[in-house]
Amino acid sequence: MTPLSRRPRHSRSDQGPRVVPQTRRLRSEGLEFGLVHSPKPATTIAANPESTQPAHAGTTDTPIFVIVHGIGTSHRYSVLLHQALATHGATYSVDLPGFGGMETPRHRLAVEDYARLLGSVLDTLLSGLQPRRCVLIGHSMGAQITTELAAQRPNLVAALVLIGPVTDSRRSSALAQAVDLCRDTLKEPVAANLLVFADYTRCGPRWYTQELVSMLAYATADQIVHVAAPVLVVRGADDPVSRSAWCASLVRQSGHGFLKEIAGHRHLVHYSAAERVADSICRFVQRS
Repeated sequence: MTPLSRRPRHSRSDQGPRVVPQTRRLRSEGLEFGLVHSPKPATTIAANPESTQPAHAGTTDTPIFVIVHGIGTSHRYSVLLHQALATHGATYSVDLPGFGGMETPRHRLAVEDYARLLGSVLDTLLSGLQPRRCVLIGHSMGAQITTELAAQRPNLVAALVLIGPVTDSRRSSALAQAVDLCRDTLKEPVAANLLVFADYTRCGPRWYTQELVSMLAYATADQIVHVAAPVLVVRGADDPVSRSAWCASLVRQSGHGFLKEIAGHRHLVHYSAAERVADSICRFVQRS
């Protein structure tokens, strides 16, 4: 797994204490997950002062962020977002089975399978903490997995953040998604594209194609109505994959959601505008 200790000079994270990430691998039902973990920093964002939750031994009053990548990719394209969030709370970036150099499962996994398996991993990570809840952050197909996990395990999720969520029910064919992704790629940062294409190569066409079937089959809009946690949807205002009307419909379906659009950015907004996305997430957590 690629370490996160190197930060770009322009990152505001450089101004705070250096957070050294830890890497590990866990198994759930025999399948391998990769994790990059930045521990809770000395200075964190404040908890909601209006909260009436009582304190307990082992209580965490600061966020635990969990970042889940999209199809074909890995934790590597979330490095900048991870670093920005790690100055505010303990942060985990996940590599799902079959992606990011993890072992490829023998059979295709549905979104529901990924969510169940990830929930088991989080049970291990959050063991001993009260309350055992986290801020789930998913990008693209990762937004589907985190939505499903929030619906399956409401007591595990304090807040849900969907970045560039898929799949728009009006553009749910493989061809439409491929066209939108190609349009997006043409104007993404070169460095981001290199990371993504390298991860696509590691994933391989067979596993990517199998999981594409799972992504296209999952009805995000139908499942988000079952999410009890507050929801933040973030999109780049120029994103051709996760379009404005689609994201607004998810917010309406959730019944307790918010939409944040970031001008001048596209589907990889969590990479190209990492600090702004992190700021939006932290503000959302503070008021939730």
